Amino acid sequence: MSIAGGYHKAVEAAAAAGMSTCQIFTKNNNQWRANPITDKDVELFRVKLEETGVKHPMAHSSYLINLASPEEALWQKSVDALVVEMQRGEQLGLHGVVLHPGAHTTATKEQGIANVIRGLDRMHEEVGEIKCRCLLETTAGQGSNLGWHFEQLAEMLDGVRKAERLGVCVDTCHIFAAGYPLETADEYDQTIQDFDGLVGIDRIAAFHLNDSKRERGSRVDRHEHIGQGYLGLEPFRHLMNDRRLETIPMYLETPKGTQDNEDLDRVNLRTLRELIVS
Repeated sequence: MSIAGGYHKAVEAAAAAGMSTCQIFTKNNNQWRANPITDKDVELFRVKLEETGVKHPMAHSSYLINLASPEEALWQKSVDALVVEMQRGEQLGLHGVVLHPGAHTTATKEQGIANVIRGLDRMHEEVGEIKCRCLLETTAGQGSNLGWHFEQLAEMLDGVRKAERLGVCVDTCHIFAAGYPLETADEYDQTIQDFDGLVGIDRIAAFHLNDSKRERGSRVDRHEHIGQGYLGLEPFRHLMNDRRLETIPMYLETPKGTQDNEDLDRVNLRTLRELIVS
């Protein structure tokens, strides 16, 4: 949700759309700099959460951050930026801050993963003991982006010294684009079992719910409205009725806009809720 007009405006918009959760950027996601969050910002945000009943507010970190980078200057800048993101998340009392692990570019995958681990360890040292968690997001695997294989996420988590302070955000579009099947009940269950065996369901702190504009295995990250892409409705039906995951907060990242004068967030939310078997 947009924070134009103040962080509390995002909560208002989420509540107006009938949502029980809310994801924001705490700053411009395509800039390194960040304006300070004032005490008034925090007060208005928290009051609005209390008034509306919106829970588990979450942020997505800047797309500029690349902890996997082999360039030391960019790696250090990324660590510094992530520290700021985490501090801002703690200031607002957020459920977590979602992070794309990064792209290894000219380095090997192994070197990239090692850099991510080193960066997360450094971030934890810098922020100290805070409640807000960094959530590593599953990726589609475009270019040299890491995190599209469950094994890569497992290696990162296994390597971080204080891995209990981390979580995972599973994006439906991303894992589908990465090649994991979700269409039939058996395929969906096998993918969840594979994730559980390698990473652990208990590490999932959030879901991003998105259909995909591209086919399975394309490794292209293009979000589509629920049921209107290559995923279709069935994977979401499986997910919305999976008792193992029912307490995990879920966030829409589908394209913004209107359909027949109705906000598309409302349309996507209704589509998902209609899949739930009571």
